[in-house]
Amino acid sequence: MITGAEIRSAFLEFFRRRGHEVVPSASLVPDKDPTLLFTNAGMVPFKNVFLGTEKRAIRRVVNAQKCLRLSGKHNDLEEVGRDTYHHTFFEMLGNWSFGDYYKQEAIAWAWELFTREWKLPKELLYATVYRTDDEAADCWRSETDIAPERILRFGEKDNFWEMGEVGPCGPCSEIHIDRGEGSCDQQHVAGHICGVNAGCARFMELWNLVFIQYNRTTDGALEPLAERHVDTGAGLERLAAVLQGVRSNYDTDLLRDLIRFTEGHAGKRYGAGEADDLAFRVIADHSRALTFMVADGVLPSNEGRGYVLRRVLRRAARHAKHLGFDQPFLWRVTGAVISTMGAAYPEIVERQAYVEEVIRSEEERFAETLDKGLALLEEEKAALRSRGTTVLPGAAAFKLYDTYGFPLDMTQDILRGDNLGVDVAGFDACMEEQRQRAREARKAVAEIITPTGAHTSRFVGDRIYEWESTVAAVIVEGAERDEARTGDRVQIIVPETPFYGESGGQVGDRGVIETAAGDRVEIVDAQKPRGDLTVHIGAVQRGAVRAGQRVRLRVDRGRRDASRLNHSATHILHAVLREHLGTQVRQAGSLVAPDRLRFDFNYHGPIPDAELWRIEEDVNARIRENAGVATEEMAYPDAIKMGALAFFGDKYGDRVRVVRTGNYSIELCGGTHVERTGDIGVFKLRAESGVAAGVRRVEALTGEGALAWLHGREQLLREIGELVHGSEEEVAARVARLVAQQRELEKQLKQIQSKLAGSQSDDLLRRARQVDGITVLAAEVEGADDRALRDLADRLRDQIRSGVVVLGTARGDRALLLAAVTRDLTKRYHAGEIIKRIAPLIGGGGGGKPDLAQAGGKDPAKLGEALEAVYQLVS
Repeated sequence: MITGAEIRSAFLEFFRRRGHEVVPSASLVPDKDPTLLFTNAGMVPFKNVFLGTEKRAIRRVVNAQKCLRLSGKHNDLEEVGRDTYHHTFFEMLGNWSFGDYYKQEAIAWAWELFTREWKLPKELLYATVYRTDDEAADCWRSETDIAPERILRFGEKDNFWEMGEVGPCGPCSEIHIDRGEGSCDQQHVAGHICGVNAGCARFMELWNLVFIQYNRTTDGALEPLAERHVDTGAGLERLAAVLQGVRSNYDTDLLRDLIRFTEGHAGKRYGAGEADDLAFRVIADHSRALTFMVADGVLPSNEGRGYVLRRVLRRAARHAKHLGFDQPFLWRVTGAVISTMGAAYPEIVERQAYVEEVIRSEEERFAETLDKGLALLEEEKAALRSRGTTVLPGAAAFKLYDTYGFPLDMTQDILRGDNLGVDVAGFDACMEEQRQRAREARKAVAEIITPTGAHTSRFVGDRIYEWESTVAAVIVEGAERDEARTGDRVQIIVPETPFYGESGGQVGDRGVIETAAGDRVEIVDAQKPRGDLTVHIGAVQRGAVRAGQRVRLRVDRGRRDASRLNHSATHILHAVLREHLGTQVRQAGSLVAPDRLRFDFNYHGPIPDAELWRIEEDVNARIRENAGVATEEMAYPDAIKMGALAFFGDKYGDRVRVVRTGNYSIELCGGTHVERTGDIGVFKLRAESGVAAGVRRVEALTGEGALAWLHGREQLLREIGELVHGSEEEVAARVARLVAQQRELEKQLKQIQSKLAGSQSDDLLRRARQVDGITVLAAEVEGADDRALRDLADRLRDQIRSGVVVLGTARGDRALLLAAVTRDLTKRYHAGEIIKRIAPLIGGGGGGKPDLAQAGGKDPAKLGEALEAVYQLVS
């Protein structure tokens, strides 16, 4: 039997012999398209070639591309496992022609590979073409020996491919195989007739040959492209099922080995029951998706890609729970995934430990609430049955989401097995209420700057500190006014400004706005409520300011320059982090202020100190290179083609600003920057910490701020040296000796206290009383700490063998009580209850176990009264 790995290898080799360059799979996280969540098709890495913004020297390419379909119209998550052919993760085999060969070769090679190399029965194969594509139909007749009646024509829905509403597009030709009458999964549907593109599993599409020859314009017209391209895609899992002669993708070796791994740990067999089979399939599929997502830098979070990963993991964890796994298990399956696929995708082998740790941690986090959520869902299902209804209220579904971390689709997935649904509208209403509460909370703590009218303002440059302009609008107390006078808090808008409005993590500039007549406004902040508007926030210090007035704007240069150093250092830090920790590192937030920088990025787990030192050293090495920092405006596609880092979720216009630092950093950024990296001077890491699941934060200083911090540390070191009578070089050794001496003295003191307390035991025993036949000792002990008091109580309890011991001691302005009861009496006298009754007498409280309890209080003068009360309690 041919294996999945052999099919992949044979496909690549077939086209390599025909002049194609074998290229590795691109990441699941598209690096040139921040608008796309995941790589969901083989064409994604070559999208810019089809758009005409990228040229490739190699015009024939073949690869096996890892793909995810977990968002938008390509979201198969809820179907995965319920049938045997949907997947979240899959491999797309494809060959590509960028303006080179076209339909004739693509069709001839596809037929040759299927029928000559892999010996698929010709009489079971069908070819489909677009209804008007006579050229493709002629190629099928002239280049292959397929039966003419098996060449079928279909419309746009089935045989016309488009990248979007506008842009490159063209007809496609698909190869389908007839898997026999027993393969139809729609026989129960009234009126169903099996056929190609009829919606059943009997006629399976194996390969799609897309011929990109048009450009769709905004008015819907099709214009011929200057170059015509071939873009093909064949799902490896489907091919393996056909070539291995099995009915299900999950019966191929690509997935069966993963199911076998789960069988071995679950003690159950695949094929024994549909509920278990569903769980086996979900775990096999989802474990592949999780392994590759994490290896490509995706980490669990509550938004974007991270939320998709979390949904996949939680759905798989729920099915693992069904199979009886009470401890995290999915992270173990990743090892089986890597064993199966690591030879083809070495990146998952290199990152195995990292992948396992990320998945294990997320499993553990969800396990804390999974059982509670499932129990609540069972209660809700019982309530639905008792009411005779079949729809879970939206509020209940929202509670499962908000309190127990159940994504809505997971709740729907669970309920579907019992033919129950969810009030999605009610769920959405609860979600919107929560969002509204969050919005109101934000309004309560922050002033919202609202753009007014059609005002716009252009930022004139990051190295301009003064500029003349005309006041366009004056806003006082939230309303636009003609004039503001001394003492008024104002928001001022001008058509052109040198003030940088807060955006991209960089804080807004400060400075002044003045008139020739001496009017003056102090600007304490500049905000950018939208891309084309900067609002200057401040107060009128002298005179008045009015619309139409000519003014001079002056930025606080020292503050701006300090921000420039930190912003450029942030770009260098980002590049160095990617070099040290992997290209999966992506910015997750930042703060660029005059006095510091803060950089958040996706990474799982703390960074060791030794690695942080190397990162700091490399950032400073880049600074010393004194490389140029260049900024340039260009079209967004050109920036992406250049390799600029863009971030998913960020909004970019047609024109973007690109900041290039040396030959190692290119990012889309609108902030202010130095001219050369040497201007930064020095970079000093101050802290590294975790701020959220899978998100780390580093804080740092540059320039004068870093030097001031270092000088402060030197002064502190000198002061410590004076205290320990040693030079700066001797401080560490002297402090270590002092600490060792302190510990030894503390140890000796505890021994003395224990002996002192022990020496009192004989005297104390003589003070014991018999109360209703029980030996009771309640006494005050001098000079005992917590440990000495406990040791003495244990010794006295052993000596009396049966009885109650309560000891007290005063420590400055605090009092301590400890009660000990021999085990034979704990059912009659509970040490914790005794303590609770007498602790209020010393102005405190406490408790503990039946045989030992303690309390503290703030009134040591009442110790005697509290101890005497013990005898009354026992009697």
